[in-house]
Amino acid sequence: MTTILLPPSETKRAGGSGEPLDVDGLALGALRSPREAVAASIVELAADPDRATAVLKLPQRQRPAAIADNAALRTAPTMAAMDRYTGVLFDALEAGSLEPAGRAWLGRNAFIHTAPFGPVRANDEIPSYRLAAGASLPGLPPLKRVWASAVTEALAHEARPLVIDLRSQAYVALGPVPPGVASTYIRVVTDQADGTTRALNHFNKKAKGALTRRLAEERPVLRTTGELIEWAEAAGLRMRSGAADGETELVTDG
Repeated sequence: MTTILLPPSETKRAGGSGEPLDVDGLALGALRSPREAVAASIVELAADPDRATAVLKLPQRQRPAAIADNAALRTAPTMAAMDRYTGVLFDALEAGSLEPAGRAWLGRNAFIHTAPFGPVRANDEIPSYRLAAGASLPGLPPLKRVWASAVTEALAHEARPLVIDLRSQAYVALGPVPPGVASTYIRVVTDQADGTTRALNHFNKKAKGALTRRLAEERPVLRTTGELIEWAEAAGLRMRSGAADGETELVTDG
């Protein structure tokens, strides 16, 4: 089996049909205490719109909806995390169009690393919210100090033989993969005509979403980075060992 770590997205679908947030129902139950603390701070902050705007660095046009979402964090309807997020990565993943077996595989194997709840399984039900990885909430230390060691410890008990880390560096800082767990960090790159390699931004997210979808569709059993690269070659993808230890490059045309 494989564990996939995904970043969240700033953009999210509104609404939902699930029951309000159940912190005890989220995966990685050891994170209950920091989840409760962060949720309480988010709701309290929303009661002061001007302060919330400053702390969360909200553009004026996004302010009303973002503050309303945060104020209703504990009472709003929820939906599966894999369906909550939109944006380039999640549009490429297109979880809603996966066959049931693919969605079930994502629910078992993929975590989306959120700022307010830490990593949640792709099928965990969460509300809409506004909080970035770099935020510092009132009454709490920076999120890196809230989450990092707790998330690493929690993942140590849940991570499968191979962790495929697709997170941005901001979210890696909120919970590094535990030492001793077989893992690889995926960098999306393109090869230049002069022989150099260039990292990508927009296509980075698209490629990671498409890779996750392909994994959910084919559901390979991967235990090592070598097996991942071999599977990718057979699947028509270009992957290779990265320049740094613990990294694998996913090569696209940009």
